[in-house]
Amino acid sequence: MGGCCSCLRDSSDEASVLPIADNEREAVTLLLGYLEDKDRFDFYSGKPLKALTTLVYSDNLNLQRSAALAFAEITEKYVRPVSRDVLEPILILLQSQDPQIQVAACAALGNLAVNNENKLLIVEMGGLEPLINQMMGNNVEVQCNAVGCITNLATQDDNKHKIATSGALVPLTRLAKSQHIRVQRNATGALLNMTHSEENRRELVNAGSVPVLVSLLSSADPDVQYYCTTALSNIAVDESNRKKLAQTEPRLVSKLVALMDSPSSRVKCQATLALRNLASDTSYQLEIVRAGGLPHLVKLIQSDSMPLVLASVACIRNISIHPLNEGLIVDAGFLKPLVRLLDFKESEEIQCHAVSTLRNLAASSERNRKEFFESGAVEKCKELALDSPVSVQSEISACFAILALADISKLDLLDANILDALVPMTYSNNQEVSGNAAAALANLCSRINNYTRIIEAWGIPNGGIRGFLARFLHSDYATFEHIALWTILQLLESHNDKVAELVKNDKEIINGVKRMADITFERLQRSGSDGKNNDHDLADSKSSEAAEDASVELYNITQQILQFLN
Repeated sequence: MGGCCSCLRDSSDEASVLPIADNEREAVTLLLGYLEDKDRFDFYSGKPLKALTTLVYSDNLNLQRSAALAFAEITEKYVRPVSRDVLEPILILLQSQDPQIQVAACAALGNLAVNNENKLLIVEMGGLEPLINQMMGNNVEVQCNAVGCITNLATQDDNKHKIATSGALVPLTRLAKSQHIRVQRNATGALLNMTHSEENRRELVNAGSVPVLVSLLSSADPDVQYYCTTALSNIAVDESNRKKLAQTEPRLVSKLVALMDSPSSRVKCQATLALRNLASDTSYQLEIVRAGGLPHLVKLIQSDSMPLVLASVACIRNISIHPLNEGLIVDAGFLKPLVRLLDFKESEEIQCHAVSTLRNLAASSERNRKEFFESGAVEKCKELALDSPVSVQSEISACFAILALADISKLDLLDANILDALVPMTYSNNQEVSGNAAAALANLCSRINNYTRIIEAWGIPNGGIRGFLARFLHSDYATFEHIALWTILQLLESHNDKVAELVKNDKEIINGVKRMADITFERLQRSGSDGKNNDHDLADSKSSEAAEDASVELYNITQQILQFLN
């Protein structure tokens, strides 16, 4: 520690003419000895700390400088939880008007702020105010160290809101525009650390940080770009912030699209995630496509980097929600890469986003439907339907349900033997999976001109279509009961004698329908009686009306079915 020892031993500074008290002289002598063999001593307690503290409270500027420099060097090498007795003299030094002391004291505090316990204690002891004052000065080294310390403090969740409401955001935003890259990096890093809660993001927006973050997307420094893209991505999580961004930052999307081609993988990834969050809103779904985002995304979903693949497929999933984008996405060549992502078994999240995107594209137009089937998407989804996590099964079943809505697709789906997947999926313990599969099955039984596949699957696999109908009739879940009854009605209305005979000759199904007729009739009588005898509040009344409407519909379907049977 040459600087410290030199300062202790000799100085031509005017402050050195001040007399040195005996206790200070003794402290200097002791400290020199301790510093010669630092590893043997604990500077955070006992005599070493007392010697440092003595110099801090001296009126001699040189001794204060020596103490600050010693603290800076010691804390750089030895980081651990410290007591108030250690932090207090450093915070005293932080209030000095001397730039040398300010630089060293900020550095010492920043070093200690690497430890989580110290982060909390520094803020608790009032460390933010002097740090903010140092940030507002003109000395670049002081600014850099003060911002660096704030950055460290802001990584502790309990500190974030205190920093956000301390007045630190405005000077941090100003320093993010600094001409000095170290200051700029620390400031943007600190702003990023303030974006991890909705409340703090609101404070950040109100402090005017967003235009600065957007302007710095054009920075030549990849660290600054990364901090700014990540901060903006987090800010874009909130709907209210997205609306403000849409009104005030017209160049945001084009800048983020350009960064998807960044040589830095992490910048590329964060830019894509920012666009994904923005694409939660309809207007941004269109704007990203207009800004040329699709060619970048189709490359990224074929990347070797899992984070990039995840970010890009999540982004295209949101973009695909808008009907006007569907054809453009298909034309950009996304279908086959998306189908390949279904094999990405290392990440069910990637699989889910891929299936969800395919679902959005599936029924958009006749041309897109044709390309969808040619891409192998149906075969791949069928292959994975019974051998994938529930979250993926849920997306696949929803995709099948959407596909089965289009009359023109029904025979193609049946010829692809989709019933081999749909029937077993109706057994799923997950209501979303079983419900979607059942809805798809129901639609495939309606308005088709060839019932060969339906007849073949009547009893197989896993009990076949008749087994699904019988189970859902006895499910005691109104949605499932409705699906079963509606499917039975479609089969009876099929104008196919063989199909109608299968239904009419199945005693379990017929008894199930009659049971449902009795149950729904009783429900209606009971709800009518309850309505006359009881006073309901508004919520109860609406709930009761909804239940009654459902019972009426179920009862009506049972009566239509029974007419066919009679």
